[in-house]
Amino acid sequence: MTTYVMLANWTDQGIRNAPDSAARLDKAKKALSDMGGIFRSVFLTMGEFDLVIIYEAPDDAVAARFSLQLGMLGNIRSRTMKAFPEAAYQEIIGSLA
Repeated sequence: MTTYVMLANWTDQGIRNAPDSAARLDKAKKALSDMGGIFRSVFLTMGEFDLVIIYEAPDDAVAARFSLQLGMLGNIRSRTMKAFPEAAYQEIIGSLA
């Protein structure tokens, strides 16, 4: 599976309903699981982003669908990055020589 890093900020709607955010997170975990993915880590953060989520999905299409579905709910806006594990990093860098 491929690893993704999602950087998210609550929208006005999301922050107004912050007390419900744990239940929303559980629903997001289930939605991703139903697509064949899994959450690895979730962090509440201070600074530019409100949440950092590390998850795995079978492919880019699943990751895109998951991000779009979350965005459609109106509680967060997110940026998602594909993450390469160290072995892939070593292989990519090694191919440059």
